Amino acid sequence: MPKLDLNDISDALKQIDICMMTTQTVDGTLESRPMSNNKDVDFDGDCYFFTLEEFSVCEDIESNPSVNLAYIGEDHFYISLIGEARLSQDEDEMADHWVEDLEVWFKDGLETEGLTLVHVKSSKIKYWKDMEEGVLDID
Repeated sequence: MPKLDLNDISDALKQIDICMMTTQTVDGTLESRPMSNNKDVDFDGDCYFFTLEEFSVCEDIESNPSVNLAYIGEDHFYISLIGEARLSQDEDEMADHWVEDLEVWFKDGLETEGLTLVHVKSSKIKYWKDMEEGVLDID
């Protein structure tokens, strides 16, 4: 398999809605949960997710912003993103990443109380396809 670039990874992520986001809890254990990228993928190393401030993912990120995002694509294509997460409740930033499909989870849309944007800035991407693997460092 030829080495992949950021455009190849972006194309793959557009086809995958759900990833597993792993955070470190306050007591040091690892916790993973499903998160939807809502097809908001114009990938430059940044990923965006919505949650509620009361959920444990927010407490975890405030305690330790290091996260891992694990994706499984078609034809045995696996992607792991390593990065730093930050939380935002900035209305303009949330509006930039809002899609109508999110109302399935957040009935009041952008007006949902406690709505929080999780912005993950990737520093490294690892991928596996068949028996090949590769690494991309994000500047």
